[in-house]
Amino acid sequence: MTSGTIRVLIADDQQMVRQGFTVLLNTQPDIEVVGQAVDGLDAVAKVAELGPDVVLMDIRMPELGGIEATRRVTASTQRTRVLVLTTFDLDEYVYEALRAGASGFLLKDASADQLAEAVRVVAAGDALLAPGITRRLIAEFSRLDGAPRAPLKERVADLTERETEVLALIARGLSNAEIARHLVVAEQTVKTHVSRILVKLGLRDRTQAAVFAYESGLVRPTGY
Repeated sequence: MTSGTIRVLIADDQQMVRQGFTVLLNTQPDIEVVGQAVDGLDAVAKVAELGPDVVLMDIRMPELGGIEATRRVTASTQRTRVLVLTTFDLDEYVYEALRAGASGFLLKDASADQLAEAVRVVAAGDALLAPGITRRLIAEFSRLDGAPRAPLKERVADLTERETEVLALIARGLSNAEIARHLVVAEQTVKTHVSRILVKLGLRDRTQAAVFAYESGLVRPTGY
């Protein structure tokens, strides 16, 4: 981010939505909308051209949907994070968006304050996983008949015992402060563990760490 300003790209096929979000976000002193994209293909191209910090990505768009566009964006750059926007609060969208590499999930009817705060959270590398979304993610893993992926399971072995414990708590939706209280350690200590976990596992942020924890079998959905 330049001089503390969060640079945002808005990708939505509806002009009124793009303009509305642009107006709302540009009123924030620390956020600047640097571009708009009319569909998924345009979003991927604009990310390459503009290098935004955050993309507000609509799920349903022509040419290329938001989930596939998210997948391409996150595969092409570590800098840009994706905040998925949708009108539909549906489980499969949450699951697929997070698996595609999205750092957060927000409904289009969120308030201006919620939208701006979501952009800040995602830009900072934190997870935008509200408890309700975490519960739906768990439910989706429960519904899918998927065994832990062996390669992912092996990568968990690279973590220390405490790092493994922290990763499991991230997957349950706990914040750094909540993890610190749970483990009776300083919050800064938790932040250090989280940073090491992301580096060791080659993950973008806490959201991807949560997905990894479930897909590796470290955290099992049953019993939660």
